Amino acid sequence: MLRKTDCVMVPVPDLDAGVSFYERVFGLAVNWRDEVSVGMRLPESDTEVVLNNEGITGVHYLVDDVPRAVGAAVGGGCTVVVEPFDIVIGKCAVIEDPFGNRVPVLDMTKGARTGFSR
Repeated sequence: MLRKTDCVMVPVPDLDAGVSFYERVFGLAVNWRDEVSVGMRLPESDTEVVLNNEGITGVHYLVDDVPRAVGAAVGGGCTVVVEPFDIVIGKCAVIEDPFGNRVPVLDMTKGARTGFSR
């Protein structure tokens, strides 16, 4: 069900300062930007670091289809914390394993985000 780590959400109080720091210190490059977040590419990886000023943190896992993945997870013993909802690139949901760990999942059924806009 889980294909890969798609993105790591990193909260920063100021997007411009965050971008400057992550470019300078870690060598990341801006892939896309909106009012509340900036997607940055890791060199030699398809994982994305998403800086955001909404306080969202953690690893989000890519699946082929969020509703189907949620159904399979529930069938395997997980519970749904946040029902599937629309996001820019597709759908997202949060499930919880029997040990209390929350697992955000997302799909890219609407396509990848690209382009830089301020």
